[in-house]
Amino acid sequence: MERPVESVEITETPDVANFIPDNAIILTTAMIFRNGQEKLKPFLASLVGHHVAALGIKVGRFIEEIDPAVVAYATEIDLPLIQVPSTQPLGGLLYQMQSYLMDSKTEQLTYALDIQKSFSNLLMHDVSNSRFVAELGKIINAPVIMLNPWHKVIGSSQFFSGSDHPASFYTEQLTPQNYEKINEGKSNLLIKDIKGDDIQVLSYPVKVANHFPYYLVVLRPEQIPYPISEFAIEQAVLVLTFILYKNQKVQEFFDLMKSDFLSQLIKAKTEQSNEDRDWIDLGENYGLVQSDYYRIALVYCVPNEKNKNQIFYRKEEAEVANSWLQEQLPLKIRDVVAFKVKNSNDIALLFQSKEVSFERTVKTLIKSLKKELDINLSFSFGNPYDEIEEISSSYIEAKLALDEVKQQEDPDMLNYYHPRGLISLFEGANDEDIHYYCEKVLKDLAYPTDPSTIDLRKTLQYYLDYNCEITKTANTLYLHRNTIKYRIKQCEKILGQSVKNPQTSLNLRLALELSKTEDAVMK
Repeated sequence: MERPVESVEITETPDVANFIPDNAIILTTAMIFRNGQEKLKPFLASLVGHHVAALGIKVGRFIEEIDPAVVAYATEIDLPLIQVPSTQPLGGLLYQMQSYLMDSKTEQLTYALDIQKSFSNLLMHDVSNSRFVAELGKIINAPVIMLNPWHKVIGSSQFFSGSDHPASFYTEQLTPQNYEKINEGKSNLLIKDIKGDDIQVLSYPVKVANHFPYYLVVLRPEQIPYPISEFAIEQAVLVLTFILYKNQKVQEFFDLMKSDFLSQLIKAKTEQSNEDRDWIDLGENYGLVQSDYYRIALVYCVPNEKNKNQIFYRKEEAEVANSWLQEQLPLKIRDVVAFKVKNSNDIALLFQSKEVSFERTVKTLIKSLKKELDINLSFSFGNPYDEIEEISSSYIEAKLALDEVKQQEDPDMLNYYHPRGLISLFEGANDEDIHYYCEKVLKDLAYPTDPSTIDLRKTLQYYLDYNCEITKTANTLYLHRNTIKYRIKQCEKILGQSVKNPQTSLNLRLALELSKTEDAVMK
């Protein structure tokens, strides 16, 4: 009989199934069934529904022997029957079985605590994840695999060193549905071995983060020798959680220093005291190199309807994306550095080399993360510069591009900064304030309705666009030079000042752009 047994109970109650724990052995004299064993069948069915390990029936007191039909039915529903001889008191049998279970559990608990001490010692000695997994495999004498949140093998036991198939052969069989199940808790799953036969795997989520855990996978857990129990493995998972948490906090501290460095680098252009700083030397530990190509990209995790309001999920999502980018990008693109942007979930990437297949590489990486974790990334790029001091300019441009991306429900994978001119500074201004400003500067030329004033405004617009050159303005409007001169004098009469004054010219250009209406747009 290969099934777990956690307790032993004596009962003569027909509805006992509603009051017993799972994985129990039930002992009974079957007194209530002495006048008809056919009633045992529904009783057996009720026990199966509550995961009873076995039913022990004492014969010779109320029933002489167990009816063969009852035995056949128990076999059919896969419930083991134990025939207890009349010479065996149930009370004594209960004591013996409970003592055995207690001794077994005590031995397993003691062994689990010893294992925990061993693992805690590894924790204190700052062992790597791969070393920890290797030690766990030795202790439980079973193949063990550890996966990171994006399902990549980051550690495996010695078993796979002598195998023709790597650990990834087994883990690549796990489906998104399997991972969803594991995320909810310890899970038993079936995959194929190298011969194509089904094998059992025991999988645990290692939750340093709630939404994107690491994973511990044990192959063939049914072959783990006694007295190693699942409790011992759970102790290992607990210690592994502490190791990963410690490593995460160390990485977060380093990322914070990198973020501070990026902030100083961005502000350097406007702070005169920092002009002579050797940024390459200061940033060497963070990955800065001497180059003639510096470009910032800001990475944004695009929310969906399900998670856009989940603050903690969005934070964990960005942290996983940052870790993934730090691992994957250097494998594809030289001299790229990832920074966390302070006080946000955004990620700043500093590219320090010009790659030929740059766009294709980034798009491939974006699609890969989308497939593995359903995290959708969008990149916003500033312009490239050849001086390290200009990184701040590239960052500002990337930030402007990102601001536009965040207004879109379904942004492109790759987005680029495009200059929008002086007019963009007034996009958030009050309409009434703009209207007042335009009328103050342009007077009657601000919002004309009669044809003659509209012509004057149009002429002034082109005249200023062509830097006050009469000939170019006349040729564009197909008018005589004298007509242009006359119209400009009329405009100056309305405005009360010369349009050639630099300050006046700037104000006029700005007011003309701000006051455009559908009827007044220059064609």
